[in-house]
Amino acid sequence: MRSATNPEAHRATQIAPAIRPEAPWRVASVNALPGLRLQVTFVDGTVGEVDLKAFLSDHKVEGTLFEPLRNWEEFARVHVEMGAVRWPNGADLAPDAMYDAIRQRGCWVLG
Repeated sequence: MRSATNPEAHRATQIAPAIRPEAPWRVASVNALPGLRLQVTFVDGTVGEVDLKAFLSDHKVEGTLFEPLRNWEEFARVHVEMGAVRWPNGADLAPDAMYDAIRQRGCWVLG
């Protein structure tokens, strides 16, 4: 009987080109800025801002996970989780869309 942990069965290191575990749009760090803005840095070194002021001011946000983020203390609790911008209440932002907008314009304005 063969062992289930046969090292010959795992040849991922022989794949060409090598598999990169991180997509360039994964967020490396995030900082809350005044005016309901974020500064984000991606794993490839791209840096930009996300402006959430208009989005969070919209009445459509009422009753959603984003409504508490109107409060600075809640907004400032932003962090990176598995390469995405996230808040403790579960609200998050799409890192791929954020990356594309920042690469094109230097900022992503949600509104």
